[in-house]
Amino acid sequence: MHSNARTTVHARRLIVTRRAAGWSPASIAEQLGISRATVHKWLARHRGEGDAGPADRSSRPHHSPRRTPTEIEDRILAVRRSVRRGPVHLSGLLGLPASTIGRVLRRRAEPALAVTDAITGLPVRRRHTGIRYERPHPGDLLHVDVKKLGRVPDGGGWRAHGRSEKVRGRGIGYDYLHVAVDDRTRLAYVEALPDERDATCAAFLHRAVAWFRDRGVVVLRVLTDNAKTDRVGGNWRAVCVAPGIRRRFTKPGCPWTNGKAERFNRTLRTEFAYAQAWTGNDHRLTALPDWVHDYNHHRAHSALGGQPPITRLTP
Repeated sequence: MHSNARTTVHARRLIVTRRAAGWSPASIAEQLGISRATVHKWLARHRGEGDAGPADRSSRPHHSPRRTPTEIEDRILAVRRSVRRGPVHLSGLLGLPASTIGRVLRRRAEPALAVTDAITGLPVRRRHTGIRYERPHPGDLLHVDVKKLGRVPDGGGWRAHGRSEKVRGRGIGYDYLHVAVDDRTRLAYVEALPDERDATCAAFLHRAVAWFRDRGVVVLRVLTDNAKTDRVGGNWRAVCVAPGIRRRFTKPGCPWTNGKAERFNRTLRTEFAYAQAWTGNDHRLTALPDWVHDYNHHRAHSALGGQPPITRLTP
């Protein structure tokens, strides 16, 4: 029964007890403040089911003719476990309403993406990442970060050939993916560069600011972590000072302060860098610009109501 029912399980058993003691249904109804029809209902249920009759029952209907068919639910779960994305993204893949997909995931007790590992899909414990915030205008804050990726050996790594010493990429170095994400729009600009030295980071920021300017976004502030390059690098400071960009830094020990870049890096890792078995490092780097374009122009973003970041620039 629902939580606002006049009779609790104890009151129903009292109905049965008093009727057995000789009380009339009318007297029981008057004393408990319920109708005689309700008294007769619980007495009849007790006669038919015994002591289990007065117990609470689920209010769920016996039949749900409009419920999503089982085969479609199974398909939703299969795609969810394959791509590990939320209802908004799955809606575009499956052609079903995001609300329907979310309801199926809850009904089938599918764990939330926030508590599962992005690679294995197994449940993990995650740190609190703070409260989501959003600047009111494009360019108000640019999140900048560097993501190191181990280079892919020629012929492919362990994802293509399985784990063995023969295909390990140990010793062939890293690509440094420099990332700039606008706080308001989530538009992303990415370059794969050979290092993260002061001159390299400064040149990247200069190109990133120009790229956003070409799209009508004037960068006013830039947020980075507390790397020495960003704190004291002369070239980095000069690129910021010349156009009047204010520098901001994350709170020490709290990388989620730079949350837009951190979240983009996670998406880049799971949906691009480790999403397929690459045949070589050039293969992956060549595909990077197309993936970033798809992220900006086509990928549904849950924080943007299922729209891609570029729509935030559309009047």
